[in-house]
Amino acid sequence: MTARGKFIWYDVMTSDTKAAAKFYGDVIGWNAQEHPMAEGGTYTIFSKGPAMVAGLMAIPEAMRAEGVLPCWSGYVGVEDVDADAKRVIAAGGAIRRPPTDIPSVGRFAVVSDPGGAVFLLFKPNTEEEPKSVAPMTPGHIGWHELMAGDLDREFAFYSGLFGWTKDHAHDMGPMGVYQTFATGAAPCGGMMKASAQVPHPCWNYYIAVDDVAKAADRAATRGGQVLNGPMEVPGGAWIVQARDPQGAHFAMVSGPK
Repeated sequence: MTARGKFIWYDVMTSDTKAAAKFYGDVIGWNAQEHPMAEGGTYTIFSKGPAMVAGLMAIPEAMRAEGVLPCWSGYVGVEDVDADAKRVIAAGGAIRRPPTDIPSVGRFAVVSDPGGAVFLLFKPNTEEEPKSVAPMTPGHIGWHELMAGDLDREFAFYSGLFGWTKDHAHDMGPMGVYQTFATGAAPCGGMMKASAQVPHPCWNYYIAVDDVAKAADRAATRGGQVLNGPMEVPGGAWIVQARDPQGAHFAMVSGPK
């Protein structure tokens, strides 16, 4: 049974797969293994110990021609990609790539919310539930953050589509409200209005690490750019937002010191 409404996979499309695989291996501690794709090229699986965590692939030529830049994407599990793609449109979102099969892997669609933030709908072929890991386990995605075009509208969109629920609302003064949300029992992300620093609505994924300051140093010395942090956030966690050497935005988080 697919974990409906939960993020179940992540990957990064990049301009240099070998360099990006080495960067994330060095910074996060992921192992990388290449797998041939049916349509040509390779798909690299990042693992932490025995657990598969995320993937990496080259930006397809057609997308590169359209100006698509290196970026991370999150896949939300659904039971019927085609039906949920129609629901996305009905709720004010858009289809970026219609439902498509990945041979022997599953079916997906690339969609966006009413503000334009892109994510994927995904129905894997396997019925095996991904093994759950404790929150903030190093090497796994620890937080999901939406820079929203309109906070109330986008929350209503995801809540109506997937049943997400509100957790705490943090007043951030001039920056507005930071609304944390849950896709099950525990909060797993937050939403806030897009800012001058991040003017285009988008999703950002925080990779949990043992020590965010040390991880930021590793990223900087390997050609990445630290954009913000390390900084402490409500609840005591520490975060850093960064860009990898190919230009994809990512973030890291570690627990209270």
